[in-house]
Amino acid sequence: MGRRSLLITGSVLGVVIFIAACSHVLPVAPAGDAVLDGPVDDLTGEQLARHATGDAAFTDQVFTPQTGLGPVFVATSCGSCHKGDGKGTPFTTLTRFGQTDSTGNHFLEQGGPQLQSRAIPGYQPEQIPEGASFAKFTPPINTGLGFLELVSDADIIAMAAGNTNNADGVRGHPNWNYIPAYIPAEQNRITRGGKYICRFGKKASVFNLLQQTVNAYNQDIGITSSFDPLDAYTRKVIDPEIGTSTINDVVFYLQTLKAPLERTPNDVAVQQGKAIFIQAGCENCHKQTLKTGYSPVDVLSNKEFHPYTDLLVHDMGPGLDDGYTEGNAKTSEWRTAPLWGLGLAKNSQGGNIFLLHDGRAHSISEAILMHGGEAAVSKGRFNKLTVAEQEKVIKFLQSL
Repeated sequence: MGRRSLLITGSVLGVVIFIAACSHVLPVAPAGDAVLDGPVDDLTGEQLARHATGDAAFTDQVFTPQTGLGPVFVATSCGSCHKGDGKGTPFTTLTRFGQTDSTGNHFLEQGGPQLQSRAIPGYQPEQIPEGASFAKFTPPINTGLGFLELVSDADIIAMAAGNTNNADGVRGHPNWNYIPAYIPAEQNRITRGGKYICRFGKKASVFNLLQQTVNAYNQDIGITSSFDPLDAYTRKVIDPEIGTSTINDVVFYLQTLKAPLERTPNDVAVQQGKAIFIQAGCENCHKQTLKTGYSPVDVLSNKEFHPYTDLLVHDMGPGLDDGYTEGNAKTSEWRTAPLWGLGLAKNSQGGNIFLLHDGRAHSISEAILMHGGEAAVSKGRFNKLTVAEQEKVIKFLQSL
C-alpha cells in the first residue's frame, strides 16, 4: 500500500473514530411525547421566532429589585413555577384568599386575592388577614392552553346543557365573571349581566391567556404593565415595569405551546383502561374531545384536540371545599382539570406527584378517591372495579 493510500486510510479511520467518540457525548433529544414543552407543529418561520422570544421571556427572565421585582412577590420568574412547562410543586403553590361567594373579593385592600409570601430586603411578606378564607393552588401545566382558549362559548354552554338530565347527578356550569377593561371586545362572545364565560384557573375565573399572563406578572412577581399598572404592594398606579411587547410575546408563546401527546395509545391495557374510564362515567366531566374555533394562527384554527376537560366548574363535595372561590363558582366548585400531560406530571414535580387543586393527592388513585359531590357516582364505580381493572384505568391516565 502506497504512502498516499495510507494517509487516506488513516484520515478515514480518524474520522470514524471521531464520529464514534462524539456519539457517546452528544445528547439524544427526547421523543416529543416524553416532554411537555415545544411549539405546535407547522408554525411559520415568523411565528417560530416569536414563540422563541416569548419562551426566553417566560423561561429565562429572572427579575430582581433593580428590574422591578416585588417589593412583595411569590416568584422571581415565570419559569420557576412551571419547570419545563409542567405542573408546580408544594414549594411553588400559591395562596388565594378573600372571597366566599359570588359577591366578590372583600379583601382587595388587604392584599387579596393573592398572598405574596416573599419580600425583598426592607419589606415584610404579606399575611392572610384575619377572617379571610383561603385556598392553595398548585401551578398547572402550560401546554395546550392555546387550544383551550379557542373553545367557543357556544360549545361550553352546550356541554353544560347536556348535563341537565345526567343520571349520575353531574351538572356543571360555566364560571361567569367580569373581565378587565384592557381585554378588547371580541366577536361571538356570550355575555350575561356584563359577565363573560371564563375558562382558566382552578376555578375557571380567568377569561383568556392575556389576563392570565398579566395577572401572573402582577400578582406572582410584583411586575406592573400597561395592562395592569396597579402595584400589588402599594395599591397605587405606577409606571409599567415590563413592556407591552413582552407581555404579548409571552401570551403568544403560551398560545402556541403544543398539546401534550398521548403515549402508548395502542397498548391493549391502555385501550381497556380508557373504555373502563368512559363506562365509569368519568367522561361526563373529563370530555376527551373538544374543538377550536377560528384563530389567526392557522394551525390552531378549527382543530379537534383531546384535553379531557369540559372547562366547566363542578361541585366536588365538602371534602374539597376550602371556603374560597372566584367569580360565580361556589367554594366547593372547581374547574374540571384537563388530564392531558398527567403521565408526565412527576417530571416537573421532583419525581413525585401532587394532584388536585392544591397537590394534596400523591397518586392518581388517591386523587380519584378524593372526588365527591357530582363525581361521587363515578368514584363509586371505580371503587367497585377489580384491582386489575383499576390498574388499567391508571395505566390509561398515565398514558395521557
